[in-house]
Amino acid sequence: MNASDRTPADLLRSALTTDPARPLVTFYDDATGERVELSVATFANWVSKTANLLQGDLSAEPGDRLALLLPAHWQSAVWLLACSSVGVTVEIGGDPAAADLVVSGPDPDALAAARACTGERMALALRPLGGRFPQPPEGFADYAVEVPGQGDRFAPYAPVDPEAPALRVGGTELTSAALVARARADARERGLGPGSRLLSGLGYESWEGLSAGLFAPLAAGGSVVLCRHLDTLPAPALAERVARERVTDSVV
Repeated sequence: MNASDRTPADLLRSALTTDPARPLVTFYDDATGERVELSVATFANWVSKTANLLQGDLSAEPGDRLALLLPAHWQSAVWLLACSSVGVTVEIGGDPAAADLVVSGPDPDALAAARACTGERMALALRPLGGRFPQPPEGFADYAVEVPGQGDRFAPYAPVDPEAPALRVGGTELTSAALVARARADARERGLGPGSRLLSGLGYESWEGLSAGLFAPLAAGGSVVLCRHLDTLPAPALAERVARERVTDSVV
């Protein structure tokens, strides 16, 4: 990775320049049997489309706060990097009533909480292959309907300040620069480097889960095998996945 990278979006751009074809996020949902693998290029394309949606259709600006009510999922990772691209601060599990925008998954409790947001509301069905809701929740735009028509290239209206708040999780707020520095430190501590494959069964509600499930592998030039509902997988099946996915480290 480039030593001058100071935002998560910078890290993704460097990865795209270095090796766009390599896997970046491999996602499993062990409750549904879903497996999705996204190369750097494919992931970056989703990020660009989502950032265009965020900046254009949702009128988000640097400094806006987005309450992210999503589990650990490849689409959650896309939103994290899209917000970094625009300069929007992500509040993991944040209070929708205090946020400028909210993004919710299909969980009824999350949708009910998200309705407290007076700004734009986006809902994700989290269905295999990024499928849409059979019927969008009332008061929400369906991400799977809105994102496909967005542009494949993204340019922010205003430069993203690396020293501005980027993420709030577990009561801690990090700037973009601090997030990148912390992700690099975590990667060093885990011995991650180019080609590393980190399997994570952690949720995204903590820094540890966000780091293992996205930021540290990205900062190291590696990749993540992100597993949802991993606790339902028998030990022999997990060992087989570790071997098949060429996992070099894991945190479950």
